[in-house]
Amino acid sequence: MSTAADGGFEDPSAEVLAEAAAAFGLLATPARLHIVWALSQGESDVTGLADRVGGTLPSVSQHLTKLKLAGLVRSRREGRRQVYLVDDPDVVTVVRLMVGQLTERAGHMPVRSMRLRELGA
Repeated sequence: MSTAADGGFEDPSAEVLAEAAAAFGLLATPARLHIVWALSQGESDVTGLADRVGGTLPSVSQHLTKLKLAGLVRSRREGRRQVYLVDDPDVVTVVRLMVGQLTERAGHMPVRSMRLRELGA
């Protein structure tokens, strides 16, 4: 690991950067981000999530499968229902911080939001 000249922080390993990029990649779709946002506020089944995020049952189920394989969400059986919940509280912190900041800025800086979308960020 190398040390940054400006703050003394060590650079993360290539493995850590790859893992972070993969997690951000999974959250790079509005649907998955919305699902994690919804689950950060409480557990839900696929039907409840589909209603909340405005997706179809098959598409929400596919998103949940990917999030589950990545370890970001988990599920448990409750009778005949499969209930989903966030499995990584740190991801919730990041999602809440980012969405909260962008929501706060939305009223003040709409041009910045447009630029972020145009840049594909």
